[in-house]
Amino acid sequence: MEEAGLIGQLGLNWKLFLSQAINFFILLIVLRVFVYKPLIQVIEKRSKKIKEGLEKAAEADTRLKEVDNIAKEKINQAQQESIGIIKNTEAEAKVLAGNLQKKAEDHQKELMAQIEISHKKQQEEAKTAVLKEAADLVRKTIIKTVELNPDQIDEALIKKAVSQVKEAKQ
Repeated sequence: MEEAGLIGQLGLNWKLFLSQAINFFILLIVLRVFVYKPLIQVIEKRSKKIKEGLEKAAEADTRLKEVDNIAKEKINQAQQESIGIIKNTEAEAKVLAGNLQKKAEDHQKELMAQIEISHKKQQEEAKTAVLKEAADLVRKTIIKTVELNPDQIDEALIKKAVSQVKEAKQ
């Protein structure tokens, strides 16, 4: 009873103390079941979501870097292809320019050959005309010198005179 006296001297009522302790443990159990556990679960879910979000952000960052690298590679590849296309186009342009120049030279040679042929033809026509005129002149000259009728002039004499004129010109 000394203990009861000691507790009594402190002003504690053990029945009240016991009931308050039971109330405290009941409140502790209720709070733990209905508040603490759901609160811990919510905190864990949020932590999980945050952790997943960070992992996904890291993964997205990694993928973004990979995509950037792929994009850089594609850009470099496209640049190389465009440089190749430009070089091919330049080579084709040079070949076309060479072909056009060759065609122009061939056309010019062809025109020169046609001009030469035309010139030779004109020379032949001029020679023929000169020979014809010379034959007429020889005929007229013979007529005047012989004073004969033109019908009586021997054609062989005219041809002989014409051939002599031809030989003299060559």
